[in-house]
Amino acid sequence: MKKVYTHETLSMALHRNRSLAPRRRLHATRQQRTNSGSSKAPTTSQPVADGSPLTCPAAIQVAILGNTDCQTPRSLRVAYGVESLMQRGYTGKGQTIIDIVSYDSPTLQQDMDTFDQEFDLPPITLQVLSPIGTVPFDPHNKEMSGWADETNLDVQTIHAIAPGAHIVVLTSPVDETEGTIGLPQYLELEQYAINHHLGSIISQSWGSSEVTLKDSAGQQEIQQWDAFYKQATTHQGMTFFSSSGDNGSTDYTDLNEKHLSTTPTTSFPTDDPWVTSTGGTTLQRTQTGSGFSETAWNDSGGASGGGFSSFFSTPSYQQSLPSSVQQLLNHRRGVPDVAADADPNTALAVYSQGWQLIGGTSATAPLWAAIAAIANQMVGHPLGFLNTALYKLASSATYTRDFHDITQGNNSVQVDGMTVPGYNAAPGWDPVTGLGSPEAENLIPDLIAAISTA
Repeated sequence: MKKVYTHETLSMALHRNRSLAPRRRLHATRQQRTNSGSSKAPTTSQPVADGSPLTCPAAIQVAILGNTDCQTPRSLRVAYGVESLMQRGYTGKGQTIIDIVSYDSPTLQQDMDTFDQEFDLPPITLQVLSPIGTVPFDPHNKEMSGWADETNLDVQTIHAIAPGAHIVVLTSPVDETEGTIGLPQYLELEQYAINHHLGSIISQSWGSSEVTLKDSAGQQEIQQWDAFYKQATTHQGMTFFSSSGDNGSTDYTDLNEKHLSTTPTTSFPTDDPWVTSTGGTTLQRTQTGSGFSETAWNDSGGASGGGFSSFFSTPSYQQSLPSSVQQLLNHRRGVPDVAADADPNTALAVYSQGWQLIGGTSATAPLWAAIAAIANQMVGHPLGFLNTALYKLASSATYTRDFHDITQGNNSVQVDGMTVPGYNAAPGWDPVTGLGSPEAENLIPDLIAAISTA
C-alpha cells in the first residue's frame, strides 16, 4: 500500500482536493549531528513560554476550507497533558526519534521551517538518511507525493509534541504496499538505525494487512521482524510505535489495495506484541471551549483500525485484562494498545507545500513516539519496551488519571454494501482505541514508576 495509513487521502479529499501521496526523501542535505537518543542523566530544558495559538489562525482556516476544528501544536499539547510538561522544560531534549518512510521530499526542511514559524516552535534541522539508496523524486507520482505528505505529517507531529527532540528520517527507495512488498527494506533501515545508534524510538506509520501475509513468504518475513523487535526491545532499549490502520475492523486482501476484506482482520506490524499499536480518535473542543472530548474515530473517510491478530497469541501483558476482555481476545493479540487524534476533520494543521489537514492513524504513531521521547528525557535513559507497564497501569488506581478512556463509538465499516462488524469503544481496554489517549503529565511519571518496579 502506500500504506502509510494516511487517510490524509480522505483528509485531502475533504480539505484539499488532492490525494495524498507517499513520501519524499531529503537526502540529508541538512544533516545535524547524530546522537544516541539517550542520556546518562535527565536532560532538562529551560522552562518554555508558550504564546502559540490554541486555534488555527484565520489564514490556515481559509486554506483548509474554513474548518474550525483543526488542531494546533499547542491545542494537542493541552489536550494530551503535554503543555504543563513543556512549561517545566520537558520537551524531549537529548532524545532522538527515527521515522521510517519511503522516498523523499525535496521540500521537507522548508515545509518544517514554515510550520515552525507559524506556530512559534523552535527551529529544527531534520536529519534525512538513505543508507540503502534513493530514487529520483517525481512530483507527478502519486505514491511519491503521498509519502511526501506522510513524512511531513510525521515530523511535524513529533516536533509539535516534543519540540526539543532530534528527528532522523530514514528513507527507502521502495514503496511499502501490501504483502511483503517494501518490508525487507524497512527492516534493513531499522537494523541500520540500531547498528549506528541513531536513536531509541522508532515511529512506523505504515502496515500490511494480515490477509496478504498468510503465505509462506509472508510468514517468514513476519518471523524475521518479530525476532528483530524482541531483540531490540529487550536487549537494546528500543521503543516501537505502529499505526493500527484506517480501515476500521478490516483491511485489504490484495497487493494493489483495491479490495477490502468482508471479514474482520488487522495488520502488521501493529499486531506484533513487541510493538505499541496506536489507534485513532476524534478529538473535539467542548462547547464551552474550555476542554476536549474524544470518541472513537469512524466517519466517511475511515475508522480506527482495531481487532485481533490471526498470527500472534495474547501476550502476557494483555492476560491481565478483565475476563470480559479475555473472551473477546480468545487467545489472540488485541490491537490497538493506545490511541490519539486521527480524524482528518479534527487533525493537526500540517504544512506540505500548503496547509492541509492530514489524518489517519499515521498521525498517532509519531504523537506517541514524541510522548516516549519526553518520558526518556524525564527518566534519563531509554525506557525501551512499554507495553507491560502500560497494561500494568490499566489495572492500577492511576488508570483514570493516566489515560482518557474512550467509551463512545465503534469501528464497524461498510464494504461493498456489506457491514464488516467491528467493535465498540468501552470502559478500559477495547479493540478500537486500546487503553485510550494520553494524559501525559500523569502518565509519564506513572509509567516510569511502573517500569522501575517491574
